[in-house]
Amino acid sequence: MGFQPNIINLTTLIKGLCIGKKVGEAVDFQEELLAKGFQLNEVSYGTLIHGLCKAKRLRSAIELLEKMKGLGIKPNVVMYNTIIDGFCKEGQTCEARDLCSKMTGCGILPNNITYNSLAHGFYSMGQWREATQLLLEMVLKDIKPDVYTFSILVDAFGKERRITEAQALFARVMKCGERPNVVTYGALMEGYCLMNNVNESKKVFNKMIQSGLTPTVVSYSILINGLCKASMVDEALDLFKEMHQKNLVPNVVTYNTLIDGLCKSGRMSCVQDLVHEMYASGQTPNIITYNTLLDAFCKSQNLDMGILLIKQTIDQGIWPCKYTYSILVDGLCKGGRLDTAREIFQCLLIKGHHLDVCAFNIMINGLCREGLLDEGMTLLQKMKENGCLPDLITYRTLVRAFLEKSENDMVEKLLLEMIDSGLLKQ
Repeated sequence: MGFQPNIINLTTLIKGLCIGKKVGEAVDFQEELLAKGFQLNEVSYGTLIHGLCKAKRLRSAIELLEKMKGLGIKPNVVMYNTIIDGFCKEGQTCEARDLCSKMTGCGILPNNITYNSLAHGFYSMGQWREATQLLLEMVLKDIKPDVYTFSILVDAFGKERRITEAQALFARVMKCGERPNVVTYGALMEGYCLMNNVNESKKVFNKMIQSGLTPTVVSYSILINGLCKASMVDEALDLFKEMHQKNLVPNVVTYNTLIDGLCKSGRMSCVQDLVHEMYASGQTPNIITYNTLLDAFCKSQNLDMGILLIKQTIDQGIWPCKYTYSILVDGLCKGGRLDTAREIFQCLLIKGHHLDVCAFNIMINGLCREGLLDEGMTLLQKMKENGCLPDLITYRTLVRAFLEKSENDMVEKLLLEMIDSGLLKQ
């Protein structure tokens, strides 16, 4: 029609391609525009960098930063933050830190968003010293931590069961003029639950409501989980009903937590009702739901129901994981159905399933309990052939079984293997 597209049209097209997960096409389009003489601005490049990071093409995003500099367009802190956050989410904290240093070297100062991404990344990787150093840097550079910073820290200390530090940080939020949000309260609640102090977690929950904040599904799920772990299932059910009264729709995590608590307390009729309710509310059970139910069936020696459950899982398009089969094999071994357990285990090996040390230990233990020590030793060899290293439990199971049979030569052989593998000192 004779009209020339402007920068807004072009950026919108780039954004559309990125949203449509066609980042490669967006990059090609950008190169095509440059070849035709069109000039893009920092908004266009920021959009493309965001798309590349969402697609986990972080190296391409860095290359684009360098290309921008060559075109005379100066990258800003938002672009750097996007890539830094991407590296942190991928667990590449060293790369994120190096990029932050390069950003500072270019005269672009990091802000609290930069530090929040880095702190979260380092804590997620268990790199406490580096994360603490970052916070010290924030203070030295006069960058005020926000509520998100404190939430990250409270969550990190809580998960490490360092509840005193978590409490101190929570108190410091107020002193810094920030107001704790639902995430901050939830982090502290979860910390108390991990310390098996559900009563303190309930106090934090009530304090959150008193402060004028509305609990979310996550808030309720944290407390329901804590109550179930403390065998306070009736209170957990009351809280679950309260969620419905407040028009909050429980998610899969909430249902799984409550199903686990009911299974462990032997209330299988309630579990059945809850699974039906789960379907009715539009929540689809996942592999965790099925593993929880399978474990309950196996422990109650209802093994036929356990096998049927696995078939239902596959029929619904949810493939069992290695833990599913470990639970079933363990249940069959303990329930006196070793032949079925052996058959399933062999089938898994033939089909190339990557079974872990736990699965092998369960099967070896089942064989040893029935006095089938030669089969146990054959499985030990298969374990090694499959690239799965035996651990102390593997060897202890076999050593104990051979000792009971007074087969001291085999005991000596196994002990030497343990020494050679570094599991036992000379």
